[in-house]
Amino acid sequence: MSSSDRSQAVDVKGTYEVRTFGCQMNVHDSERMAGLLEDAGYVRAPQGTDAADVVVFNTCAVRENADNRLYGNLGQLAPKKAARPGMQIAVGGCLAQKDRDTIVKKAPWVDVVFGTHNVGKLPVLLERARLRDEAQVEIAESLEAFPSTLPTRRESAYAAWVSVSVGCNNTCTFCIVPQLRGKEKDRRPGDILAEIETLVDEGVSEITLLGQNVNAYGSDIGDREAFSKLLRACGRIEGLERVRFTSPHPRDFTDDVIAAMAETPNVMPQLHMPLQSGSSRVLKAMRRSYRQERFLGIIEKVRAAIPEAALSTDIIVGFPGETEEDFAETLHVVREARFAQAFTFQYSKRPGTPAAEMPGQVPKEVVQERYERLVALQEEISWEENKKQVGRTLELMVAEGEGRKDDATQRLSGRAPDNRLVHFTRPDEPVRPGDVVTVEVTYAAPHHLLAEGPAKAVRRTRAGDAWERRTAAPQERQGNGVMLGLPAVGVPDPLPAATGGCGLD
Repeated sequence: MSSSDRSQAVDVKGTYEVRTFGCQMNVHDSERMAGLLEDAGYVRAPQGTDAADVVVFNTCAVRENADNRLYGNLGQLAPKKAARPGMQIAVGGCLAQKDRDTIVKKAPWVDVVFGTHNVGKLPVLLERARLRDEAQVEIAESLEAFPSTLPTRRESAYAAWVSVSVGCNNTCTFCIVPQLRGKEKDRRPGDILAEIETLVDEGVSEITLLGQNVNAYGSDIGDREAFSKLLRACGRIEGLERVRFTSPHPRDFTDDVIAAMAETPNVMPQLHMPLQSGSSRVLKAMRRSYRQERFLGIIEKVRAAIPEAALSTDIIVGFPGETEEDFAETLHVVREARFAQAFTFQYSKRPGTPAAEMPGQVPKEVVQERYERLVALQEEISWEENKKQVGRTLELMVAEGEGRKDDATQRLSGRAPDNRLVHFTRPDEPVRPGDVVTVEVTYAAPHHLLAEGPAKAVRRTRAGDAWERRTAAPQERQGNGVMLGLPAVGVPDPLPAATGGCGLD
């Protein structure tokens, strides 16, 4: 059941809030948690009231201080829970899967602990904790139901995530996610396409195919070209205007995927592909199954097939054993690839990963200095690449919540096909999120573009109609959105900063 327009009469059990930390997989899981709670009779707590009856933490375990952040948040809620009989706290996600035995010991006021594989049990566990008056800890060791079979409270009326797989078969030495989400499990293509068609019928015009290693899709069902076939099948869905995907792995980036991207009109000219390091020696230590030449070769093929494509990436600075020469190789790849955007991270130990125990941990001050040099280089390249957009006419999908200064500047914001953020002059006629506006770019900054002249065209869409219906819904059913703790990838609205499939936030 979709929950974008729930209107069934249910007995209201109370209010809820979901606080999300981590990657796009967690953001999508949080939409499921919200949908489950709404189906169970809860409604969203008004934003900013800090008075939810049920607070759910959807956690991330890939950062060194992930547990400190969780227990700090739980500690802040302890006195509020003590003062409000009946309030419940649940902890799910990757950290719950990892630290199943310690959360309740450290925070005995927590009511429910559940893992990445049994999200669907959340309402049952809350009810059981209430009836038994004791904490319920349930961590499944394998997937009980594919997430997309669960109810959803989507965060956008016009854009949606669609999972194609869960889990990961890689063994990157810096990443603990495969241990927590398990081996890759693919959905049947027919199920994926049926979900997309349902979303389009509801008014969604943009979907993002989601997987921990999205372009490895097919390995579990025995079809090496399954992902390119899926992209082409998306191109045949009437009413689906934009298709994106995240995050692909260079190892699995094959020529048939590039051809499908180039030849399928609604697959957007955008590619987010994590590099992690430009040094082949460091990539080997990371257990990334490609080298610098392979990565740059993919970039070259993508640019040849899709000249207008905007490329983005993830980079880790200061991986154990990284030398100045290794870092220089990363800078070389950045100069050669000319990414429109790069999400850069200073290496930090992920407890439970091989890299955390590796010799040659790079001193913090060295990592910081290299990080600053990388950011400065990428800022320069991003600005130069954005300047090339000045004078171009672009079709923007109007976004909600993208432009922090839009109210003050009387502008609106939208995303170009290549996912660049564009702020544009508000047209005279009404424009809704999900509608499409044609503008000419007049100015470029490193992280956004401006279109200061009048709009050349405005196209009202079914997606805009869907946004209008949701906005007109009663506030208590509409809610205020999942409380996001960290940025995620790509669409849906609002478009946050991208991170890699392994949740390098």
